[in-house]
Parts: sequence; C-alpha cells; structure tokens
Amino acid sequence: MEAYQIFVVEDDAWYGEILEYQLSLNPDYAVQRFTTAQECLKNLYKKPDLITIDYAMPDMNGITLFKKIKETNPDTPVIMISAQENISTAVELLKLGINDYIVKDDNTKELLWNSVIRIREHQALKQKVEELKEELGHKYEFDKIIKGSSPAIKKIFALMEKASNSQINVSITGETGTGKELVAKAIHYNSERKKKNFVAVNMAAIPKELVESELFGHEKGAFTGAIARKTGRFEEASKGTLFLDEIAEADLNIQTKLLRVLQERELVRVGGNEVIKLDVRLIVATHKNLEEEVQQGRFREDLYFRIMGLPIELPPLRERGNDTLLLASHFITEACHENKIHPVVTLSTAAKEKLLKYHFPGNIRELKAIIDLACVMCNGAEIQPADMKFSVTKQKQLAFAEEKTMEEYYIDIIQAFLKKYNNNVLKVADVLQIGKSTIYKLINNDKIKV
Repeated sequence: MEAYQIFVVEDDAWYGEILEYQLSLNPDYAVQRFTTAQECLKNLYKKPDLITIDYAMPDMNGITLFKKIKETNPDTPVIMISAQENISTAVELLKLGINDYIVKDDNTKELLWNSVIRIREHQALKQKVEELKEELGHKYEFDKIIKGSSPAIKKIFALMEKASNSQINVSITGETGTGKELVAKAIHYNSERKKKNFVAVNMAAIPKELVESELFGHEKGAFTGAIARKTGRFEEASKGTLFLDEIAEADLNIQTKLLRVLQERELVRVGGNEVIKLDVRLIVATHKNLEEEVQQGRFREDLYFRIMGLPIELPPLRERGNDTLLLASHFITEACHENKIHPVVTLSTAAKEKLLKYHFPGNIRELKAIIDLACVMCNGAEIQPADMKFSVTKQKQLAFAEEKTMEEYYIDIIQAFLKKYNNNVLKVADVLQIGKSTIYKLINNDKIKV
C-alpha cells in the first residue's frame, strides 16, 4: 500500500520539525515539510493526500495559499494551523471549504493527529462510495437490465445511448410494467452524472397538498406541521438526475410551478426567500399519452415541450416476440436462486408456446410474477403450462353475434383499441389505419368514451 503523503507548510522551522516528527510517528505517513508557500505550490504536482498550512507566513497568507491549492488540487483536504484563536477567521475558512482549523497551543499535536485520522476515514468512506457508484453503473449496463434482442428493443438501446451521452431531458412512455424506471436508472448510471444522486418521485403517490413541498422543499414554519426545514427532491438531485414518474398525474397548479423551475433553473422553498440555483437532469415517465393530455386541456403545452426532450416509447411485451422467452429464462434463474431451487428448472415446449400466445396486459412485471410462481409450483425439471397462473382478466371480445349496425361495430372496434392502447388516439389511428380526426369526432360527439 502506498504511503499517505502529507505536506506540512510552516515558516517556523523548529515548529515545523515538531509537526513533521509528530505525524511521522505513523509509519503509513510520508511527511514532506516546506518553509514557504511557494515551495508548497511548486510541489503540488506530487498530488499530496493532505496539506497542513500555517495561517501567517511571510510570502503568502493562509487564505491565499488555500485558494491557490484548490485551483490545482481541488480534492486535496487542507488543515489550517494558526497562532491566534480568531473565530471570524475560522468561520470564513470553514465557509471556503477548509477541512479543519487548529490553534497553536499545548494540544495542537493531539488535535492535529486526530484531525488527520478523521480526514483519512472520510476519504476512505468517500472512495468506497465512489467505488459502489461505479459498481452500480456496471449493474445498469443496458444489456444487463433489459433482456432482449428484438428489433423493437434494439431501437430502445440506441435511444438510451443517445440519452446517456447528452444532457437533454428524457420522456419515457409505455404501458404499466414495461420497465420505465429501470430505463431511467440505466440512462443516469451510464451518463456523466452517474456519481451523483438519482432521485425518483412517483407523482401519483404524493397527496396533492404535499407535492410542492416534496419537490421544492419548505422552510421551518412555512405551514402547520413544518417543524423544520425540508430539502426538496430537486435539491437532493443536485448535479444528478430527477426522475418524475407518472408526470401526467401532476395537477395544473404544480405544472405551472414546475415550468417556472425548469425555465429559470432555480427555486425558492415553500415559505422561504432564498433563491437556490439548480443543476438537475430531468427524466419523466408516464403510461398516458401526453399529447392527448395536452389536447384535452389536462397538461400544459409549454411544460410538455419543456420536458419532452428525447422521447423513448417502450414497446409492450406482446410486441417483442421471442424476448418473452429470454426474459422468462432470466427470471427463472433469479427465482431459483432466491428460492434455493437446484438444479435450475427450464421451460417445457408447451410452456414456451403458452407464454408466446399470451398477451401480457401487465407486461414484464406480470411475466416475472408468473415465472416466480411457476418455479415454486414446478414438481419436475421443466415448468409445465399447468404451473403457470395467468390473469383471469380477459380482453373484452366484440360480440359479433349481436345485431348491430356497421357504424355501431365500427365504434365498438375503435373503443376496444382505445382501451387496449390507453386512449392513445394516434396509436389507434395508426393500427387501424384510419384518420385521427375521425376518432376525435366520435369522442366529441360522445359516441366514444375516453
């Protein structure tokens, strides 16, 4: 293990020797002493792990030296040692980012020794966090979190890569259970922001009256029950990524406030006056069609254009072909490991056929639930169709035996497809190869309910 390199900058040669001797008692420390600030600056290329500096030196005061150190070695911790106990100076230095302020007295050597230990522990913890975040990034490599080789999913990989290599906002759409949050995490942990926070907020899960405080924070006494300052999710995501799931559930009032924050890139906590600058990458998701929400007056058009950024539409599982079997195999391995099932079971031919014929209204989430149960229910080496429990909810079939006019059947077909595609008019118009204006006309005339 390499020695922990410490620079001691002290113009008093005798006192500098004392500090050097005290620190050198630890065999892990490699201490180098300088009597001038300029000597220290000339040797910063050696990348010391820690620097102690005297506040009052003839060629440069401690504050100036500290600032110059930070210009070239911003991550190097610095301890200031001063002959005078000046509270205002200590406060100023701590605000600038000094790691510790020690007064020269009989306890200096012990205080310095303990300060170095604390700083080393903090550095080790910080390094461990960085390693864990790096490991987390590998965990979220695209092909590790999204199993599949279908053309539809390859298009998603290409879009995710573009999103990860840019700072543009991202909007993710798709049916419930298609993996929107996983995609958002993968984009974050493969971007330049991966070492900062990924903060996820489900807009549908927060009571309407608490949304503003949750997102933007509040000051103590801002409202009844605000007994302390609260940091909002935007601040928590500083220099990282904020993921707003189910963005379509935000009411018009909070949409207006969201728009202002995104435009100005700053916020003011509820009940406060301080303006807080923001550097946050935004990713939003919804199972609804935001264009439809805009047209229906439920979502602000200006906010829609602000958050749309790079759109990623996740395909439902039923449109991904053999990806269903790849995902099933992955979930089998996980389920067998979690439930200590050895050897790992496989899918029988009949089970594979049944999976491929099923429409999966719950998408990947439903597939995982089916496989988890099947692994437990399986009595042999292969999962059989009888081991798999499918949803009892069936898609509503059109009753062609009824006597209806052609127009009534026409309306029934459009209504059924609107339900299937979550009232996505553009999607239904494309699938049925009819004009979207035709659907809107039927909706406006109350012949179709959405």
